[in-house]
Amino acid sequence: MALNLVWLSFFLLAFVVACVRVATGDTAVFPAMLASLFDNARTAFEISLGLAGVMSLWLGIMRIGERAGVVDVFARAVNPLLRHFFPGVPQGHPAQGAMMMNVSANMLGLDNAATPLGLNAMRELQSLNPRADTASNAQIMFIVLNTAGLTLIPTSVIAMRQAIAVKQGLVGFNAADIFLPTLLATCVSCVAGLLAVAWAQRLNVLKPAVLAAFGLLAAAVGGVFLWLRHAPPEQVSTATALAGSGFILTLIVVFLICGAVRGINVYEAFIDGAKEGFGVAVQIIPYLVAILVAIGLFRVTGCMDVLMRGLSAAFAWLGLDTAFVPALPVGLMKILSGAGARGLMIDVMSTYGVDSFQGKLAAIIQGSTETTFYVLAVYFGSVNIRNTRHALACALFADLVGLCAAVGIAYLFFR
Repeated sequence: MALNLVWLSFFLLAFVVACVRVATGDTAVFPAMLASLFDNARTAFEISLGLAGVMSLWLGIMRIGERAGVVDVFARAVNPLLRHFFPGVPQGHPAQGAMMMNVSANMLGLDNAATPLGLNAMRELQSLNPRADTASNAQIMFIVLNTAGLTLIPTSVIAMRQAIAVKQGLVGFNAADIFLPTLLATCVSCVAGLLAVAWAQRLNVLKPAVLAAFGLLAAAVGGVFLWLRHAPPEQVSTATALAGSGFILTLIVVFLICGAVRGINVYEAFIDGAKEGFGVAVQIIPYLVAILVAIGLFRVTGCMDVLMRGLSAAFAWLGLDTAFVPALPVGLMKILSGAGARGLMIDVMSTYGVDSFQGKLAAIIQGSTETTFYVLAVYFGSVNIRNTRHALACALFADLVGLCAAVGIAYLFFR
């Protein structure tokens, strides 16, 4: 419903402003709007088509890792930490395993696998819920973990950056240079969500395993920040790109080795997963067309410029640099719609360049936040829960902290 109103508002506001401009003598605005409609529809198709190959590659690799048991290994690795945040779930209960599998799939970027695993976890948690129409503490914690979920590899964002770079004629472009900044931003968002729910539920986080994990994370983040303060900008750019591409390539090799060791036909597993890549790319074409044509009209009539100038003036009045403002709508839209945020991200990259600061920030925001309202609606709706208690407030808090972290981290790495 919210996205429907936003999408409709783009069209209606653009048309009203265009009519005013025509009344004041600007006869070129309607032809410009018509050209924008067709140009953005074609852009959406070209980006989706370019995305098909990259998504096929990644989904094929992910299928190998899934069959090789990597997701299960991740689940076992994170279980000693996360079980402290779910005291109401008995040890050995099926909900525990389902939750860990979902969290692990999200961390590896296995969106297609993560959603059904998450719905299964919600059903298992509902079996422990004494009030069928009211969210339990464990369900709220699980939902917030999903909305502020830690993602090791922002797969789709990297794939889209590569597709847009090809369209813009960039040679040797490293789409994975946003890997480390995105990882840091999503870590901050995840910790904020965990602490918000822990505070609301009066959970004791002063336990050795939790403190050790937070301590390691703080040390890692502090080390990165110290390095950023003393390293030359060229070294930061090179190291960031190397970290992203090196981690992804290493992960692919590990998946292949694990699959071969377990006797899996890795080639057939790859083909089986890659078949979904084209379907995923085709599936997003209508969504990209819808949002890109609406944003295109909003921009060509000058509405976007007015909005950006207003936001820039407000942040400038606060004494802040305003270079981040063009990417800000991506984070605001992501709360409502993943498809809408994806369209805004592509619009920022197309307008400012995929390798610009604004383009990189938009990618970091897109890769480090989740579609809060969608996740709450789907997961709670699957078990008919109406009273969500403090789930939305905690999730929105994590979104806000994650958005602020994404902006700050982007400045540290790319400005």
